[in-house]
Amino acid sequence: MLVLTRKLGESIAIDDHIKVVVVQIKGKQVRLGIQAPKETKIHREEVYVAIKEQNQQSVTHAPQMDEVSKALKG
Repeated sequence: MLVLTRKLGESIAIDDHIKVVVVQIKGKQVRLGIQAPKETKIHREEVYVAIKEQNQQSVTHAPQMDEVSKALKG
């Protein structure tokens, strides 16, 4: 893991297309601004993990749904 120190208003660049800026520091919280192309998906980690788990559950349950669909078609 790369660890960087930045002050208010300073930024870091990721590749040629992503810029992360320290927008506000309030107590123990740091507010970050992220400039990235629209097609770049950006999520808080807990949201990303939840999406990943939902996708995994969908894949796991997909074969069961196929069986139900075949049974209904009869």
